[in-house]
Formats: sequence, C-alpha cells, structure tokens
Amino acid sequence: MAPYSLLVTRLQKALGVRQYHVASVLCQRAKVAMSHFEPNDYIRYDLLEKNINIVRKRLNRPLTLSEKIVYGHLDDPANQEIERGKTYLRLRPDRVAMQDATAQMAMLQFISSGLPKVAVPSTIHCDHLIEAQLGGEKDLRRAKDINQEVYNFLATAGAKYGVGFWKPGSGIIHQIILENYAYPGVLLIGTDSHTPNGGGLGAICIGVGGADAVDVMAGIPWELKCPKVIGVKLTGSLSGWTSPKDVILKVAGILTVKGGTGAIVEYHGPGVDSISCTGMATICNMGAEIGATTSVFPYNHRMKKYLSKTGRADIANLADEFKEHLVPDPGCHYDQVIEINLNELKPHINGPFTPDLAHPVSEVGTVAEKEGWPVDIRVGLIGSCTNSSYEDMGRSAAVAKQALSHGLKCKSQFTITPGSEQIRATIERDGYAQILRDVGGVVLANACGPCIGQWDRKDIKKGEKNTIVTSYNRNFTGRNDANPETHAFVTSPEIVTALAIAGTLKFNPETDFLTGKDGKKFKLEAPDADELPRTDFDPGQDTYQHPPKDSSGQRVDVSPTSQRLQLLEPFDKWDGKDLEDLQILIKVKGKCTTDHISAAGPWLKFRGHLDNISNNLLIGAINIENGKANSVRNAVTQEFGPVPDTARYYKKHGIRWVVIGDENYGEGSSREHAALEPRHLGGRAIITKSFARIHETNLKKQGLLPLTFADPADYNKIHPVDKLTIQGLKDFAPGKPLKCIIKHPNGTQETIVLNHTFNETQIEWFRAGSALNRMKELQQ
Repeated sequence: MAPYSLLVTRLQKALGVRQYHVASVLCQRAKVAMSHFEPNDYIRYDLLEKNINIVRKRLNRPLTLSEKIVYGHLDDPANQEIERGKTYLRLRPDRVAMQDATAQMAMLQFISSGLPKVAVPSTIHCDHLIEAQLGGEKDLRRAKDINQEVYNFLATAGAKYGVGFWKPGSGIIHQIILENYAYPGVLLIGTDSHTPNGGGLGAICIGVGGADAVDVMAGIPWELKCPKVIGVKLTGSLSGWTSPKDVILKVAGILTVKGGTGAIVEYHGPGVDSISCTGMATICNMGAEIGATTSVFPYNHRMKKYLSKTGRADIANLADEFKEHLVPDPGCHYDQVIEINLNELKPHINGPFTPDLAHPVSEVGTVAEKEGWPVDIRVGLIGSCTNSSYEDMGRSAAVAKQALSHGLKCKSQFTITPGSEQIRATIERDGYAQILRDVGGVVLANACGPCIGQWDRKDIKKGEKNTIVTSYNRNFTGRNDANPETHAFVTSPEIVTALAIAGTLKFNPETDFLTGKDGKKFKLEAPDADELPRTDFDPGQDTYQHPPKDSSGQRVDVSPTSQRLQLLEPFDKWDGKDLEDLQILIKVKGKCTTDHISAAGPWLKFRGHLDNISNNLLIGAINIENGKANSVRNAVTQEFGPVPDTARYYKKHGIRWVVIGDENYGEGSSREHAALEPRHLGGRAIITKSFARIHETNLKKQGLLPLTFADPADYNKIHPVDKLTIQGLKDFAPGKPLKCIIKHPNGTQETIVLNHTFNETQIEWFRAGSALNRMKELQQ
C-alpha cells in the first residue's frame, strides 16, 4: 500500500485541484489528522495556542519557539512553576516512538503496568537489529530469521496494546518519523537519543528512556527539567561543498559534548532559509552529541515544501494559519547565543573518538600526520539517521558521477545506507543507487547498521590501527566495529564520498586534484542535487502493521526459557535506611558513555533479556586502579576479574555497591539498559562529577541514586578500595544535599557532600524502588 501522503498527492493531481482545496475539503481547521495512520487523532493547534497565551500572560515576556511548543504542552499551564534550568515541568506529549532495541524493554515495562492500551499514538520501528554483512536484501533476510522471536514479540505486543508496528526493512525510526509523524509544533518523545531529528520539521522531539515512554503511554504527565535555551543565529547561506552537517559539526566544536546539557538549541536568523528541511533535520539530529535536550528550527517554506511533497499539504496549510506560534517571538531571550555566518563556514570533519573534535577538511590531513592517526581511509560509509535523505544521496551521487566520468572508482571500501524504504525505492528509481554502486559502493539494508555497531567487518583484525570516515553522528571508541583502534571521523555524505574516492584524509576536494584514468588531472566540482524528487516519492514496499481495532484475543507470549526475552520482576523497595558500607565496584577514569556502560553491537540481541544483557555491564569503562577495561578488584577475594562477574558476586553475597564516575557520565545513547543493569546487579548509587541528561533520568526511573560531588575535586579523595556510606536519605528532599562518609582501609574517614537533582516525584520513585513500582502503587 502506498503511504497516505502519496495517495493524497495523487488524488490532488487526478482531481486537477490545488492542494489547499483538497486540504480544506478533507480536513477542516482543527480537524487535521496527526498522521494518516491515526485518522481520528487530530492536531490540536487550538490547545497549543490557548496554553501559549496563558503562559505568555503569566510570564509577561516574548517566548522562544521552543518555549512555545514545550509550555504549550503543559499539563497545567495556569499553575505550573516555570524557571529555566530549575523547575520540573509536567508535560503532555502528543505521541511516542520506539526503536526495536529499546522497545523491547519499554513494552515489557508497559506489560508489567497492567494497563490495557496505550493512551497516546505510539509506534515501534524495527531498525537496530539488522547487521550489515553482505548487502541489503541478504542482510534483511538474515535479520528476519535470527530475530524472529523478538520481531514476533514486538508485533504482537503492538497489536495487543494499540501500538503501530513498522516491520524490519521499513527504515530508520527518525526518517520514518520525519516522513510520516513529525510536524511543526508537535511534542514527541522517542526511545532513541537522536529523536531530535524531528526538529527539522519544527517539532520538539526528545530522546528518553523506555520508562519515560511508559509514563506517556500510560497517560501520566511526563516530567522534564525546564530547559534553558541556546540560540544559534545563522546568517549568510550555504553554498559549494559546505553542507548542513557542517553547521552542527561547527557547533559541536564550540559547545563540546556537554555544552548543550539541559538546554534546547534553537536555530534562527536569515541563514535558516538556505537550508533544506532534511538538512535542518541533520543539524537537529546530531545535536544529541552536544548533550542538548533537543534542537529545533522555526516553521518556514522549506518545511511547507517537504510536508507537501510527503503528501501532508493539509498539515502545512494548518501550520500556515497558526504560524505565529511556530516561530519565536521578536525580542525573545536566549540564555546563550552563538552566531555562524554560513558564507564563511567551511566543510568540517570531526574526530577521532569524539564527535566534538572539529577540524576543517582542509586541515585534517596535516593534523592526522602530526597526531599519528592513519591517513589512509579503509572504509567510507554514508547514510544513517543523520544523513540519509534524498538530498544527501543525490549530492553523494553527484560526486560519484564526476569520478566515474574520469574512469575512477573509490580507493576505499564504500557503503550506502538508505534512511527508509521510501528513500531506497526512490533513489533506485532515479538512478542514484546505481551510480553509487558503479563507483564501488554496496547498498545496505534500510537500517542503522554500522552506525550502531551492527557491522560484520572483515577487512581488518581487532586491534589493527585504521581510519574510517562516515556521515554518522557518533564516533566513540569501538562504536562502529568494536575495534578500539579504529579512528572514526564524521562528516557530510558528499565529503565522505570524495574522501573514499581519493582514499586519504589528506585530500581536500575544494582545492586538490585527482588523476583520471587517462592520466589527466581534474578537480571535483561542488555537488548540486535536488532537495526533493521532482516527481512523487516512490513508497516502495508496504511495511506498516496497523494495530487491530479489537485486540482482545491477541496473545503476547514470552517463553520462560527464552535467551532473548525475559519478563520483568519488580525491583526491591528502599528499606528506609541510609546506605551503609557500599563497596566501590569501579572508579571510572575519563569518558564513560552509555556504550561503555552497556555496549551495543553483538549485545543488541539481548536487549529484551535483562539478566543476559547485564553481562556487558561497564565492560568498556576504564578502571582507574589499573588503567584497564573490564578488570576490577573483587574486594572480598582480592582477585581482578570482569566487571559483571564481580557485580554478580557482590549481589550473591548481599554486598551493595556504587560506581564512581567522571564528567558527563552516561553521554550518548538513550538506552536505559545502562541504568537497568546496575540496578539488576545490586547497584545502589552512581556518584560522578556530572551526568548526561537522559542517563541521569534513567537512573532515577530505576530506583538508583545519581549523585554529584558538590566539590568535583572530591573525586580524587575516593579510592577503589574504600567503602562509602550515604547519609541523609531518611530526610531526602529536593535541593537538600546528602553526606557521604569515605571509609579508608587504614581506618581513617572523610566526609564529603553530594548533590542531587531529585524532585518530590522522583524521590517517590526511589522510595518505591522504581518509577514503575510507584505507578503500580498509585493504581492500587
């Protein structure tokens, strides 16, 4: 079945009427469906407008766009306390989206809640479990076979509880959302950290853990700390080799991986209009790499064009009527402002090992030689949720076509990941896919693939030093291929393509020449491509499963002997006492992302089985005691062993434990397994210098204590052999610090102060043992 968006477009052409006439006939004002998949769930711009007016009158000041959308979804706009960076907002999101790796745990938690149906439109997207190995069709068939049990669980759970199901092969969650569900002014939460991709359509789309999704699906107001707002003013216009990706690569270099924490990044200014809708989505997507709550662009003609081309002219016309609420107020205040002149912006490439290490493409080769990074590129990879739009594929194909005309192919291996079935089918029809194959590329399945470590890489051995360039968003150590010696750089798809053709980081396509098959030198011209297809998108195969109207007879089976799925048991409640003599499981040195805490790649197959996936707990974190990963001292036996084994030993012997972390602990993915695993294996607290937003919330949801040093220097006072006692829990209250007694082996003690960000509701989660336990208490 063709998507409704295309059916509407074809209907318009067949009737010979303008699109706004069809929109006005099909959908009266305030009666426009959020998506064609939920024809009875309407866009409520009238409610958004009402709430904005209430809040504007209370605050008596101009509002930013992000404030309008966020405050416009307040549960109680008349009485909600609003202070940026301090108060917690109670919000009513419009919808929920879950990718298959996180949906397993989210749906298991929803099943545990005992509720019969989801309260808001929700969807599951199968994109994470498909490993890149041989090519699109073969890899998809293999994934369907290997993951049949999980796909069946998600499909039947979706049918049972009213959740739409996008089958494997449909595409990456964020591209599907952009094509079908995002629209200006919507508040959407998704169980993936790159959910902010929808900001390219003027939406507030926020990445969360599964427990947050369960709250919204259960009809409970969702809590979010009132975000600060960082304004990025864009002037000038993009041209030449400079792309939308370069905007966020530049911003990442300015703000670093934690500079956006607790804030929404709001782009504005005259330069915005030079960026396509999907280009804006690219920028918002990678905003996750600076720790931002989300990112957003104001509604404009580029978004209207995209909505119309994807058959949602009715939404575009309604957005036009309410446009004043979909752009920032003149004179609104930003907590920080960054200005970027797009006329002066040069192509960038960031890395290795961290997405905020920014270099102009013109300089990276020299820097690589100086730092001892391999300059020969082994593989170039384009696609992923960040850069797999029609425009991205077109610009890459434009570069490839020039090389082919001079008899050249890629010197490096080259892979292409379409963002969705619709993108795949359209680039096949329009010839882009064949051009990319002709230059040496392999078209992979419509899935996340190597971006998240789903890559059966064969060209190197583990431990072999090498360089890859990608159009992805993250490049943490070992993320793409589990090899800690792979130096991964992120850049735009067209730069990846040019570098893969040249085979070296030392090539600058703006100035350098290539040698054609005929021996003549030539220079690549800056790519030019349509932002959208000139004719309709080709929808490709129908990959969506509607939930049935009557699901009373639907069964959802989880075998007690399954190695992939496991029903959840409730965590134990707080015993009402201070936490005495906590053993330190590990004191982490340096960067500790959710990839370090709960690795992806081969571990993705256990995302629905808490006990099995707990065998990867903190295996990537570096132990400060010996400088090694996955090697910690057992305080009882004094032997060094794997982190998960040591945690299981402590749990078996009733020893409660704590983790000590560094800055921005838990940055990266939204995966709540990084919080579920330590709770499952007996952890009670995580004490760090600072936390990434999503991970801190996930820890709270599972009944753990995320605490920070009042004085970051106190990190140095704690040694792996010490024991800790956390005092003050009997009087646990918002804003009231806790005390920590450090007990050294020689009998001496020190007292330090620990801060927290718990509010009253979150303290109730801790006392109940988890947010899910608290939900059940309230139902009784």
